[in-house]
Amino acid sequence: MPAPTRLADAPFLRACRGEAVEHTPVWFMRQAGRALPEYRALREKAGMFEMIRTPELAVEATHQPVRRYGVDAAILFSDIVVPIEALGVGVELKPGVGPVVDVPFRTAADVERLRPLEPEADIPYVIETVRALVADLDVPLIGFAGAPFTLASYLVEGGPSRDHARTKALMHEQPSTWRALVDALADISLATLRAQVEAGASAVQVFDSWAGALNPDDYHDHVLPASARIFAGLADLGVPRIHFGVGTGELLGLMAEAGADVVGVDWRVPLRAARARVGHGVALQGNLDPAICLADWSVVEIEAKKVLASNGGHPGHTFNLGHGVLPDTDPDTLARLVDLVHAS
Repeated sequence: MPAPTRLADAPFLRACRGEAVEHTPVWFMRQAGRALPEYRALREKAGMFEMIRTPELAVEATHQPVRRYGVDAAILFSDIVVPIEALGVGVELKPGVGPVVDVPFRTAADVERLRPLEPEADIPYVIETVRALVADLDVPLIGFAGAPFTLASYLVEGGPSRDHARTKALMHEQPSTWRALVDALADISLATLRAQVEAGASAVQVFDSWAGALNPDDYHDHVLPASARIFAGLADLGVPRIHFGVGTGELLGLMAEAGADVVGVDWRVPLRAARARVGHGVALQGNLDPAICLADWSVVEIEAKKVLASNGGHPGHTFNLGHGVLPDTDPDTLARLVDLVHAS
């Protein structure tokens, strides 16, 4: 199912293409989640993986922030480790922790535990969810997957890490094993994203949440080729491709070089500086500090206007947070923020 043609000129998609828009589009990473009481009510019924595997629950979770906030795009309710778990790698989504891998990857033999993903057989529930969403959403749906480095980090570390030490050690000590691992993960993410687009998603985002742990040389030599493999493999589908990471100020140019149409920027780099780093023809997404949304509205308003001013009126901008919505965020603050951005 192709993306709905009625949404082709939606502000979010126009901004991703760098085209003029009547208002700056806005959506929030983790806009479906613990900040919403209606989401917490769903989670009382089912765990995270159970929700993802139950299309009617995943559809409802995806719809909730669109209804509540009036955002310009929905993002599929899922998780970056879903394809990995579907392939038989033991992964648990621990509340307050994140993905935890029962047997970490440390050797070349471990890489053989990964096989090619067959979306229709391995993650049919994701495809069913996408099809159901695009049938009735009035805004574009963003599909997503994890970037090879971030997925590899979870697999090698066994879970979230502050220093990614084992991951970087493997990258340098066993370069052939590392390359085999990130190439396999790139192919898995590519298959995931292509399946989502073919089911109707209008755009995709590749989350490289932990790439900011790398210096530019290591990113260029050991990560960029695998990430570029994903973006090149999506080129024929004609949908906007977004590349996001945290703490990646020094990598923004390389992330654009990997093939992204849009580069997500966290709160550490002003948009005017980010635009200079990514170069001509690449749109930006971001970048209000999520913590600001915990402050009084007067503060949120000032800081949001600073973000908009830093963009300088460039049409290739989608307003977002510099990372995900924090659980203690007041939903009314985000609704007011959407109205502010739309009116600016």
